[in-house]
Amino acid sequence: MLGRKDVLHLKWNRQAIDVVEAQNRIQSHVRLQKSEDLALLRAFGRRLAEDMAAPHDMPHFVRSGMDGFAVRSEDLRGAGARRPALLEVVQTISCGTVPTLPIRSGQAARIMTGAPLPDGADTVVMFEMTEDRELGGRPFVAVKKEVERGKNVSLIGEEIKRSEPLFGIGTRINAGEVSLLAAFGHERVRVFAKPRVAVFTTGSELLDIGSPLQPGKIRNSNFYLLSSLVQEAGGEVVRSAVLSDRIEQAKRAIDQAIGEVDLIITSGGVSVGDYDVMADFFRDMPGTLLFNKVAMRPGSVTTVGVSQNKLLFGLSGNPGACFVGFELFVRPALLAMQGKKDPYPPKFRAHLHGDFTKGNVFTRFVRGRSFIREGRAFVEPVGREQSSVSVSIKDSDCLILIPPGRRGKQDGELVEALKLDVIR
Repeated sequence: MLGRKDVLHLKWNRQAIDVVEAQNRIQSHVRLQKSEDLALLRAFGRRLAEDMAAPHDMPHFVRSGMDGFAVRSEDLRGAGARRPALLEVVQTISCGTVPTLPIRSGQAARIMTGAPLPDGADTVVMFEMTEDRELGGRPFVAVKKEVERGKNVSLIGEEIKRSEPLFGIGTRINAGEVSLLAAFGHERVRVFAKPRVAVFTTGSELLDIGSPLQPGKIRNSNFYLLSSLVQEAGGEVVRSAVLSDRIEQAKRAIDQAIGEVDLIITSGGVSVGDYDVMADFFRDMPGTLLFNKVAMRPGSVTTVGVSQNKLLFGLSGNPGACFVGFELFVRPALLAMQGKKDPYPPKFRAHLHGDFTKGNVFTRFVRGRSFIREGRAFVEPVGREQSSVSVSIKDSDCLILIPPGRRGKQDGELVEALKLDVIR
């Protein structure tokens, strides 16, 4: 049996690994979700579980690109304001109808946007370039300018050709994707099931958000933070609880949840204090400990393990560190479970706005905002850079990377940053 000194030694004796190495260890244990067949509108916001190709050309007929007159371009040679081309209007073609007559030399058809071009016509002249005439009681149109062949005409397959790839596995179905899928007649689509997630927050100091404040207590905001982030990443929280600082309760809650969910997140209790119950849990858990320290600030004590083929994330209880840990490790795992090929936040370079002089032995991931000024990209820290601060989370759209060192970074220096998946 381990004595108190042995337990503390294991808590303190942690080997820090690089962020990328930590991400790679997690991804090697990611398993794709099962797929399900949904009606198109119900699939909005989900990720495709199959590659999709165009079942037919788009457009599948030659159509007009605007309201005007369908003509033969050769009839417009030499046309001008003083000597317009006079063409007899033999029919009107509205959108959704089929032309009844071909267009012969000297003829035109009044046509609306999206309507099929009649045989013989190869060009559409917009109304603004024409003038209505009547000769011998018959309708004519005067075209005042030459128009090149094919102007304002959409050819078969001009947008997408039959069998051309539309979307790949893991594509998120947004409004544009819904529109295109509907245009190709996909009433139902196969998508990945939402990852089912358990969120456990730890600490005897936590109050329900509806409770009045008490000395030494704080409201349980991390549960709401994590639940919202899980939903943003396409998952759903199906189990939750506030765990006290007793290891038995943590073991029991996780054991009951692990058979019902696809992923477990805990917040708090992963540090080295006497009451950091999750550090004790991960030390003794059945399964594999992937890591229990990362070379990063904040959230260096972030811990991840695998049990019963399920990923278990132990995030810091400090809101800022909890947020950073989710964006670097949990969100990519959830996205990869839904087929996203590159689930990590994209990296970009920008100029630092203002000094950041706080150094560290580990890379800092500073909550920041990005903006463009005079054609140059800038990033600047938001709020106070402390892991316990939560106010800056709402203003962050990126994480600014401050490499290890004593001096930090100065105003105007180029830095790397990670773009967060934020909707404003």
